[in-house]
Amino acid sequence: MVIALDLEGTLISNAVSQIPRPDLITFLEGCRVLAARVVIFTAVSEDRFRAIAETLVTDGHAPPWFAEIDYVRWSGRYKDLTPFLNEHRGAVVLVDDHADYVHPDQHEHWIPIASFDPGDPDAELVRVLTELQKRATWGPPRRSQP
Repeated sequence: MVIALDLEGTLISNAVSQIPRPDLITFLEGCRVLAARVVIFTAVSEDRFRAIAETLVTDGHAPPWFAEIDYVRWSGRYKDLTPFLNEHRGAVVLVDDHADYVHPDQHEHWIPIASFDPGDPDAELVRVLTELQKRATWGPPRRSQP
C-alpha cells in the first residue's frame, strides 16, 4: 500500500501557523506500519515542506523519518495517483481535505478528512487511521458498476 498525505488542513493547520493536528505522531507511525510507502502530496513547495517537517520533528509532533519522507511534485488541477497506481496495482490511498484536488477517476482511492480547525475538538486522524487499517486488510473499495 502507498499512502499519499496532504499537508495543509490535513496534517497541520496551514503552512503559516503550522499547528499540528491532534494525534499527528501516532497517525504517522500508524501509516508507516500499514504502508510500504508514505508520501507527501501537497501544493506547498518542497523547501517549505522540509522546513515545516523539521519543525514538527524537532517539536516532537512527528517521527524523525517524517523529515525525509518522499515528496511528490504536484502540477495541474488534480493530485494524480496514476504513477503509484501503476506501480502498486491499486493499493494506493490519498488522504486529503479538499475534494476539488482529487482526480475524478480516482475517488475510490480517496479518504476524505475534515479540514483542521485548531479551535475545534478533533479526532479525524484517529478516524482516518482506522479507515486505513480497514483498507490495508480489505484493499481499496471496488468501483460500483453502472
